[in-house]
Amino acid sequence: MNASNAYAPPKAPVADIDPTSAGLVLAGRGTRLLAAILDGLIGGVLVYLPMVLTGDLSAAIELAVRSGNPLAFYSGFAGIGGALSLVGFIVWAVITFRLVARNGQTIAKKLLNIKVMRGDGSRATLARIFWLRNVVNTLLGIIPLYPLIDHLFIFGERRQCLHDKIADTIVVNA
Repeated sequence: MNASNAYAPPKAPVADIDPTSAGLVLAGRGTRLLAAILDGLIGGVLVYLPMVLTGDLSAAIELAVRSGNPLAFYSGFAGIGGALSLVGFIVWAVITFRLVARNGQTIAKKLLNIKVMRGDGSRATLARIFWLRNVVNTLLGIIPLYPLIDHLFIFGERRQCLHDKIADTIVVNA
């Protein structure tokens, strides 16, 4: 019988794609760490600094401690510091959203000249970066030791954290 089996697996050779063969250079581990630290600092300054400067943050903490109700802390966001913090968060979110959508970069990644791409070197979509790199990774963060394990994966050959492997992304020099 010479008929081909329509259900047989394809016979084409399949090989992993090496992004360095496309001229891409993987971002250094230290650069990625610095970008994560800078992003945290930038977000923290934009969101928390207004509450610190107006005294709303210390008042909110004091109220929560005095009342014994941790949720009372959020009443501190009702003052001018809370309003300015909300504005800071919106500014941070809009800038970050635009940079990630345009080029796969956060504010710090833009400053450090690195960006997120697909594992094959193609452009990573905003949805992939948001849902798979951030939302799924945040949900997995409730598992004990997951954040540590996630970050230790960067010591592999392709310098991918676990969240990069989940989203099929790499971080390269821009």
